[in-house]
Amino acid sequence: MDEAVRQLVRTRAGGLCEYCRLNQEHYPPSFHIEHIRALSHQGDDSPENLALACPRCNRHKGPNLSAYDPQTQELVTLFNPRTDSWSEHFKFQAEFIGGLTSQGRATIELLKMNDEERLILRRHLLGRD
Repeated sequence: MDEAVRQLVRTRAGGLCEYCRLNQEHYPPSFHIEHIRALSHQGDDSPENLALACPRCNRHKGPNLSAYDPQTQELVTLFNPRTDSWSEHFKFQAEFIGGLTSQGRATIELLKMNDEERLILRRHLLGRD
């Protein structure tokens, strides 16, 4: 993947993880350019298939394209930052990210967006610790 594409992805995301919305400034490890549809699933390096992701979201997502909604047990596609609106699927409730749809809930669960480490970090960033 060439540097111009990498820069386009970083600029488009505004320095935020496109999944959990963590700001790169608040997390020392470098954010990753993530394949929404993994190369192993016939994805490619086009900008439409790339997202900026913090290392934790990228690691938990892996090559997955779907997950189970913990509420309905329905298998659903994961949130896609290129085609889905974040605010239609998620909302912040203080340091907690809530899922508004089955797709949102499944993505939160698979990416472990509300694990204890993330909640502690968000609480700290909100000045609530």
